Amino acid sequence: MKNTVNNAKPVRPETRGKPSPGIHSEPIRSLYDIIERQNLTVLFQPIIDFSNSRIIGFEGLIRGPSDSLLHSPTRLFGLARQSGIGHELENLCCKLVAERFVELQLQGLLFLNRSSDVLAMHELHNNDTIGIIRRAGLDPERTVIELTENKPVCEFNPDLLLEVITHYSALGFQVAIDDQGDCLSTLDNWSEFKPSFVKIDRHFIQNIDKDQAKAQFVKSMLEKAGKAGCQVIAEGVETHAQLLMVHELGIPFGQGYHITRPTNKPSSVIPAGVVKALSPHTARGAASGNPHSGLVERRLMMKVPCFLSDTLNDEVFDVFESNPQIDEAAIIQEDGAPIGMISRSVLIDRFARPYRRELYGKKPCVTFMDPDPLIVDVSISIQDLSHLVAGDRRYLTHGFIFTENGKYVGIGTGHDLIREITDLQIQAARYANPLTGLPGNTPINEHIDKLLEQQIPFVACYCDLDHFKPFNDVYGFSKGDAMIQMTAKILAEICDPEVDFLGHIGGDDFIALFCSPDWEKRCRSGLEKFGSAVIPFFSVSDNERGGYVTENRRGEKEFNALTSLSIGAVNVLPGMFSSHMEVSTVAADAKKMAKKIPGNSLYINLRSYPE
Repeated sequence: MKNTVNNAKPVRPETRGKPSPGIHSEPIRSLYDIIERQNLTVLFQPIIDFSNSRIIGFEGLIRGPSDSLLHSPTRLFGLARQSGIGHELENLCCKLVAERFVELQLQGLLFLNRSSDVLAMHELHNNDTIGIIRRAGLDPERTVIELTENKPVCEFNPDLLLEVITHYSALGFQVAIDDQGDCLSTLDNWSEFKPSFVKIDRHFIQNIDKDQAKAQFVKSMLEKAGKAGCQVIAEGVETHAQLLMVHELGIPFGQGYHITRPTNKPSSVIPAGVVKALSPHTARGAASGNPHSGLVERRLMMKVPCFLSDTLNDEVFDVFESNPQIDEAAIIQEDGAPIGMISRSVLIDRFARPYRRELYGKKPCVTFMDPDPLIVDVSISIQDLSHLVAGDRRYLTHGFIFTENGKYVGIGTGHDLIREITDLQIQAARYANPLTGLPGNTPINEHIDKLLEQQIPFVACYCDLDHFKPFNDVYGFSKGDAMIQMTAKILAEICDPEVDFLGHIGGDDFIALFCSPDWEKRCRSGLEKFGSAVIPFFSVSDNERGGYVTENRRGEKEFNALTSLSIGAVNVLPGMFSSHMEVSTVAADAKKMAKKIPGNSLYINLRSYPE
């Protein structure tokens, strides 16, 4: 097999001719010196499996000398391409990355960056990559060729690239499409290209938790990848909120600074905060902004013995007879997936009839099972579970099956679910504000602490009515109560009950905890609604004047503006605060700043706080 990586050295500019226009000779000389001395730093960034928080492999990255203008890989590879030695530099980088990967004995796959046009131009003739990998002592099966694209669409030849990929796939390499570049998008479909992985560029991951258009685009890419039979990797996961969102969307793999930064000696252990965020008990609840989601199994699930589908009815009956506390049991396949549920009452009723036990006792338990039970994941919220049970009343009697990663883990009963819902309603009523029915201070503080504990980013909005006391004095407490109820109704309308939380602190003070990415739009909508809804509370003459005259405590006449709504907002990021008291203090300060703005106003606190 022909190989050029060890023998071919880049020709210096002095012997190669004049450099390309616009390229200074000094940077080019530095580039050739870097290649000759192999003065490059190899870094690795792990790629993790969101389903089990394990590392599937590492992407090899290259940096130039730290004291050089060519430290940046963009400048380094850009200059090499313009100087006509991009192929030589890429081969050297592949060699260094592969050797270091083997030296560190890293686990999983090695993602090796190659430019698709360089591959198409050289690889069919030279087979450089396979030679580099084998000399480093690495199996091609553990190597993923990650394609990047630098050529404009008009110069791209997809047929030649497909030939290269087919060639290397036959040698055992896997292939990843990086960045969804313009030239790769000209391919009719991924099923023709057959990549093992598709990497979603960091551009689409940035602010995905706040941008519905990006989230929808990523969903479409996932569907396309599923049809083509390839896996998806999210690049550039840089915040906790982005991690939760890409996991919630169903992206199986990811990498980024929030998970682990690139380093020359990567750890095989994923940070505990990332593992906690991806755990099945917290991931769904965290992504939805509901800190009480994902806790159902702790309160409702019973670990009852289950039966394989070929278990005899006699054996099931004996278990029921010796365990009077068991009323229902799950029927599972050998892989642990539930396929039905069998009831004590049904089995006893069948066996009570003449000759039925003799007739059916030696038959498998699937004979009397319910083949259509309610099966839910342990991460489901009580609210979602109650809606499912309400949709079919037989689940109240027969119960439901809990699974984790598709495997049976326990059962729940309708009786326990009703009890839990009743307890929650009693607790909510105990701490609810009697005027609005909204949660009071205790549940507000508990909710904030839960969000902080689970490191869920949110926006705390302190809402307060301006000039409310004089309104009460002039128009009476009855109208004042009505205005507070109207305010509560408007704030409830702008909150998403699935992810946001609204509480009534007392009097005319409210707090909204937004996990909705469009929280600012919601707040401004609420201010607009309040501006219209407050008009009927005042007389025609007061509305025309924009206020009314009252006497203060000293008996002096003073003009009061019409009642308005002020909202002070604080963006709370993971690690920024440690308790609800700190959040409340900062939110109250933001509210004071909002009240200094005339009329209905929103003040956003942009100050950063040390962790």
